[in-house]
Amino acid sequence: MTEQRIIIEMGMGTDLHGGDVTKAAIRAVDDAMRRSSLPIFGSLGMDHSEMRVKVTIGTHDPAALDTDRIVAHMPRGRAEVSAVVGGLHLDGDDPMIVVTAAVEAFLPLQTGKWALSD
Repeated sequence: MTEQRIIIEMGMGTDLHGGDVTKAAIRAVDDAMRRSSLPIFGSLGMDHSEMRVKVTIGTHDPAALDTDRIVAHMPRGRAEVSAVVGGLHLDGDDPMIVVTAAVEAFLPLQTGKWALSD
């Protein structure tokens, strides 16, 4: 089925004490989602399960990311999470991690299913 992206948001999260990539990633996802609202579901009588949510996490250590924890953290839709090299790692006695997140939401094409009225 062909989809269309309905939203994309970017976020940043940190773990300033402990260097936990997943903790920083959850904060980045939350940062992105705080700027979004999807009233389309209530307006059109759609179920959130129709939405696919693609989360891309940028971190200095993609292998350290617990993608299952990020999927479980997503409040709606069918989430899929991937990690790419990015973010920032400040080494030292107390490592600091900065992670970025792109959260994209996709719906099946809605062509002809509804129209705006006057």
